[in-house]
Order: sequence, then structure tokens, then C-alpha cells
Amino acid sequence: MPDTPYHPAVERVVEAAARKGVALDVHVFAESTHTAAEAAAAVGAELGQIVKSLVFVADGEGGPRTYVCLVSGPNRVDLSRLAAVVGEPEIRRASAREARDLTGFTIGGIPPLGHVLPVRVVMDPDLGRHEIVWAAAGLPTAVFPVPPATLRALANAVVAPITEEPEPRAVTGTAGEATSHATADGRRPTADG
Repeated sequence: MPDTPYHPAVERVVEAAARKGVALDVHVFAESTHTAAEAAAAVGAELGQIVKSLVFVADGEGGPRTYVCLVSGPNRVDLSRLAAVVGEPEIRRASAREARDLTGFTIGGIPPLGHVLPVRVVMDPDLGRHEIVWAAAGLPTAVFPVPPATLRALANAVVAPITEEPEPRAVTGTAGEATSHATADGRRPTADG
């Protein structure tokens, strides 16, 4: 434990991990780690090692069903893929207020565990490419390092492909200009085919 007590939001995350037998090494910064880029710079990590916790909801008769997606820093959630994975065709991104009310944390500090209400967690498989990833610890200024397998266990997450496919990169010529490939008959393709 640190010499000074943690903020109550961070303490809730630390206690949730401790109940699962994991001691977190929380790093608290004076500056915000609200964005993935800020977090990566603060901890000296690659952007892909940063875990974005994104909240989605599906409205239903019994109230909203909450989903937290743990996504690698540069990736974006593909809503249709997420809908297919969780079986919720009408799933949508939560508003900032909904995210706070449903998890108990503000955007930028939403952790993978310790939420005030039950949530289902889906984890981006790209996080498994790294030995260590960094997740929010309850505040936009607090993060903790964790191996991806431990993160999955802590969050009780399902690992599934929920992100957009990367855009194809343009092929560059020798002078650095973007080029396109010619069709079989030697013509260059146009925007409309």
C-alpha cells in the first residue's frame, strides 16, 4: 500500500483486484492520462499497450445492459462486430453521464474492474500482443501495469475481435508519392471502378 491513501475511486479498483488475489501497482500522475496518447507518454509505453475502457449499452426491458470494451490504444471498436459478439443488435456507445452512472467512474479513468453495477467485459485480442499493458485505475491520472492474461482474469473478460479492420496502406513509389496498382489490362482503377 502507498504511504498516502488512494482516492476512493482508485481504492475501489485496488480492492476489487485484491479480492481476486492480485496486488496492483498503481501509478498516479500530476498530469492527466485521460487519452491513450497521454497515458503512453506518461508511462513510456507504446500506444498499443494502453487499454482504453469504452462503455456501451443496450437498452432493454430490465434496464440498460452495460458492456465495457477493453481496447488497444490505436484501435477503434466496430459497432457491428461488437453487436454480433454480445448478441445485442441495438448496442450503442454510452454517453459520458451513462458511463459514469453505470460504472461509477468518469471517462478517462474507467478501469477494467471495480464497477458499481454489473457489466460484461469484452477484450480486444490485440492487447495480448504485449507482455504488459496499462489500464486506468479509477481516475484520469491513475494507471496500472498488468499482463494481458491477468487483465482478462481480473475483468472476467471474453476475448473477441471487436475492432475495425485497419485501413489498407497506400503503396509508395521511389519518390514517396502514393501509387495505385494497375488492373490486369494495364489501366489504373478509378474511384467508381
